[in-house]
Amino acid sequence: MNWLYTLFVEHSPLQAVIILSLISAIGLGLGKVRICGISLGVTFVFFAGILAGHFGLSIDPQMLNYAESFGLVLFVYALGLQVGPGFFSSFRQGGIQLNMLAIGVVVVGTLMAIAGSYLADISLPDMMGILCGATTNTPALGAAQQTLKQLGLDASTPALGCAVTYPLGVVGVILGLLLIRKLLVRPEDLAPKEKENDNHTYIGAFQVQNPAVFNKSVKELGELNYPKFVISRLWRDGKVSIPTSETVIKEGDRLLVITSDKNAASLTVLFGEQEHTDWNKEDIDWDAIDSKLISMRIVVTRPELNGKKLGTLHLRNHYGINITRVYRSGVQLLATAELTLQLGDRLTVVGEAAAVHNVEKVLGNAVKSLKEPNLVAVFVGIILGLMLGAVPITLPGISAPVKLGLAGGPIIVGILIGTFGPRLHMITYTTRSANLMLRALGLAMYLACLGLDAGEHFFETVFRPEGLVWIGTGFVLTVVPVLVMGVIAFKWSKVDFGSVSGMLCGSMANPMALTYANDTIPGDNPSVAYATVYPLCMFLRVILVQIILMFFLN
Repeated sequence: MNWLYTLFVEHSPLQAVIILSLISAIGLGLGKVRICGISLGVTFVFFAGILAGHFGLSIDPQMLNYAESFGLVLFVYALGLQVGPGFFSSFRQGGIQLNMLAIGVVVVGTLMAIAGSYLADISLPDMMGILCGATTNTPALGAAQQTLKQLGLDASTPALGCAVTYPLGVVGVILGLLLIRKLLVRPEDLAPKEKENDNHTYIGAFQVQNPAVFNKSVKELGELNYPKFVISRLWRDGKVSIPTSETVIKEGDRLLVITSDKNAASLTVLFGEQEHTDWNKEDIDWDAIDSKLISMRIVVTRPELNGKKLGTLHLRNHYGINITRVYRSGVQLLATAELTLQLGDRLTVVGEAAAVHNVEKVLGNAVKSLKEPNLVAVFVGIILGLMLGAVPITLPGISAPVKLGLAGGPIIVGILIGTFGPRLHMITYTTRSANLMLRALGLAMYLACLGLDAGEHFFETVFRPEGLVWIGTGFVLTVVPVLVMGVIAFKWSKVDFGSVSGMLCGSMANPMALTYANDTIPGDNPSVAYATVYPLCMFLRVILVQIILMFFLN
């Protein structure tokens, strides 16, 4: 039986891998269990690690530190890559209002935590751990621990605070939503409201009756001060054709135009008359409009096209085809000449069969190549993120320079590469499944190490009077910001309850509460609002916890 002792007890690299894998497997298995419709998912690995640590399991401290650091870096970098493409666009139009409200949730909770540290006589490191648990934010906890290590202080106590408050952090958001719904929301308020979406394409047919556009080319029309549009097909003398930029528009031409819904009235003024046929129905057989033309969806897979503008390819003039729509991450984009292509974009191409197949060769359409993860970009991004995290930043009022650390640096670089990488011709495309795999693997490693380290003193902390104070404090830090900003958003800012729910779940980084909101509120507004505010709030919490510790402990 010595081999069993060697595998599970005697410290070695092999034993560390086995213990962490065992904790992760058990935690992930139990995380699928639903209680009252709620499951903790990968977070249960944290509690499996706590139990393992409580019962005396341990691994070599250096191995523990390495696995915890690498898991955290992998998780936050993959998270940054995922949220990067939508990070800056989330500030447009209605997203500004939702993000301001979500920042209010973050600020209220953070100020309450600082005040509570003095009022309840809880040390600031412990309070930051409590705040991370109350907001179910493990990247912020990692940032807090790295900051404490930079300051030469004990970095283990925040994990205890996070562990004891995390369960009620999950439940507290749901209770807050239930309370707002019970007291303020009427049944009619739950009906989903349609939101204006600039990415939503609209197809309309127009007849050219405006003398101002007679005998002008498509290129000349595009240079006019009108909203962006794409002419997909042109009917003249009973024949259908694909217009190029040199095609001259004549009186009486019928044009099939793709634009945004809100721009239809402006284009009616431009062309003269809009037809009443509905071209936006799902069951339209586009290929039947003219037997010579086919419609085909082609995926951009050639690396050299990554970051190029669609207009620079001159596909319309060279091949006589038209690109009517672009699908990216499930969103329809208008295929304008200024649109920057990314690997994985799906282009709807219309034209004669031979021309469309020639364009297919230009764009790639080798879907299998996209399934191969581009690990070079991942490791280069991690290197850049760690370099950024190590740069000392001097802030007024703080004696020691602040470092973004293992959590802040990689998430910022991940966001920047995810957003601007394609414009710099960097191939950053990863499939959704590959990104989820990286995130889940990194988070499982991090949580297993975190729980294992905190488990030794967890139960004695919980059952001490100060442990009960921590639990109560964490519950207050969860519920009060949710109620305060939820009421402000719903009653004063007049945001629909679905969006309010998603905003609160995103600001608290609580996907479990989002699942509850999606199950009980019709429409997809909760998910849209969650995705809108999540990137900024995640970034803010990671940075704020470091600044607070640096400012108050120096």
